[in-house]
Amino acid sequence: MRIGTLKLTFDVPWANSLKDKRMVVKSITGKLRDKFGVSVAEIEEQDTHRTAVLGVACVGGCTAQIDSVLDHMLGWIDVNSQAPLRKVEREVI
Repeated sequence: MRIGTLKLTFDVPWANSLKDKRMVVKSITGKLRDKFGVSVAEIEEQDTHRTAVLGVACVGGCTAQIDSVLDHMLGWIDVNSQAPLRKVEREVI
């Protein structure tokens, strides 16, 4: 069994409140869960309204499978996210 994790840092420069940021976070987390079947949560910067940090985790049988899911997810985020992705930290254990 392998576990893949991503720590995704997004810029939300147009957010003027935590409510604005929450709309972006809920949209991204819901879509990632539905499309890729991964676990997603906001893990840092909850009180900062212009930065969103999400943690993503998925489980698979082999490293190649996990890498494929993470690659597809990052590609999807680049095309479909309304917030630009500033930083990605990736680990497969």
